[in-house]
Amino acid sequence: MSLIKNLVKEPEKKDNENDEEKKPRAIIKSAIDLQRLKLEKLMKNPDKPVVIPDQRKEKDYMQSVPSFVRNVMGSSAGAGSGEFHVYRHLRRKEYARQKMIQHKSVQEQLDDEYQQKIEENRRLAEEKTAKKRAKRLKKKQKAKKSRQQKSLPDSAKATEDDSSSDSNDDNEDNDQLPEAKPQSCSKVISSDILENKELKNSNNTNDEQEHTSAKDVSSEKSKEESSET
Repeated sequence: MSLIKNLVKEPEKKDNENDEEKKPRAIIKSAIDLQRLKLEKLMKNPDKPVVIPDQRKEKDYMQSVPSFVRNVMGSSAGAGSGEFHVYRHLRRKEYARQKMIQHKSVQEQLDDEYQQKIEENRRLAEEKTAKKRAKRLKKKQKAKKSRQQKSLPDSAKATEDDSSSDSNDDNEDNDQLPEAKPQSCSKVISSDILENKELKNSNNTNDEQEHTSAKDVSSEKSKEESSET
């Protein structure tokens, strides 16, 4: 029977849920509408216990009455004392000073971070430019080496040609030298004799020329003396 009742009741719940879904949502325009909604919500389930909060206890202000301190100005000074406005002014001044110190410290910290960031960026930029400069120099050196290597074969060919021509000349001289070797000793002696004779003849001719030049000079002097007389 209980199962049958449950089966019978389930469709009713579904119908109720569908009805609730079909109902438009209430719009709260005033405090009266809010109170009405709360009451309707309570009346939907009257068996549910309602939690009513306890009343707040009244604060005993007599316990917090400040005691008067005559020698020290502080928060214990009452509103009716003559020095309260002085204390309040000093307190506000101290708060302003602390706020200024905090603001200044924060500003200095931000400035330090900004300077560090600038220096870091400058260092990174310098490292980057140094790397690029090194790459450019390396590239230039490679190009220079390649040019030198290209020019080397031509000079090497020229040197090889010169060396080959020199070697050919040396070989020709060496080939000619053996033909001149088998000369007789008599020919060598005769050549020496002829050279000595030529030297003697040249010396004789030089002596004759000097003798004739001396004769000419003496004859000119005698002519000049005769003309003077």
